Amino acid sequence: MTTADDHLLARDLAEEAGRLLLGLRARGGDPDALRKAGDRLSHEFLTAELAARRPDDAVLSEEGADDKARLAADRVWIVDPLDGTREFGDDDRTDWAVHVALWERGAGTAAAGRLTAGAVALPAQGKVLSTVDPPGHPDTHPDTAAGGRPLRLVVSRSRAPRLTRDVAGRIGAELVPWGSVGAKVATVLTGETDAYLHAGGFYEWDTAAPVAVAAAAGCHASRIDGTALAYNREDPLMPDILVCRPAIAGLLLEAIREATHAI
Repeated sequence: MTTADDHLLARDLAEEAGRLLLGLRARGGDPDALRKAGDRLSHEFLTAELAARRPDDAVLSEEGADDKARLAADRVWIVDPLDGTREFGDDDRTDWAVHVALWERGAGTAAAGRLTAGAVALPAQGKVLSTVDPPGHPDTHPDTAAGGRPLRLVVSRSRAPRLTRDVAGRIGAELVPWGSVGAKVATVLTGETDAYLHAGGFYEWDTAAPVAVAAAAGCHASRIDGTALAYNREDPLMPDILVCRPAIAGLLLEAIREATHAI
């Protein structure tokens, strides 16, 4: 069962890994070497801390071998040590993150399990969004008042999928290019954008912590067909995701259905 300590641990580990990454980045060097060093440094820190502080729990990390023993575990930490490696190697970019999330079997009403704690650290922005103290409900942000502006969909800077462009055209939304998954979801949580829609494929570690925090903040988070997101599966590949303000979830899901049928 998730405890208050688990929420705090997720936040503290993400924050400390972020501090280590900022220190590494400040020393400079070849960008490609810096990216590799950042992945390794954060992974080694997070896995060592989890092994020491939660020795009975399993870990799924982007940078580690996938130990399938996690499939029988009741608690699995899903971490992305450096979400946005490309952005991390660019001194001018702040849109990279550290993800730490906890999945538990049979938690809540989901017999298969669900995310119960999580944190997204945005070290270069000086922010940590977590289930300890989730951001305010996204529909209450002053900048999201109906009729005030077109909806904003945050998208990949380099590979915005055709579906996202088609949906934006159908609802008259603006596309806002941004970096890592965690950084993009954070813009929804803070009211800077209204939705994150991606259908190009990624992995559980890309979305677990952002989804944990989004759910705690009252956001809608699902597959693009509206079905529930599932974690700690044998194949960690995730085809797609929608995270948005609850008030516009129906509008977006309908636009996605129309755009999908038109492709």
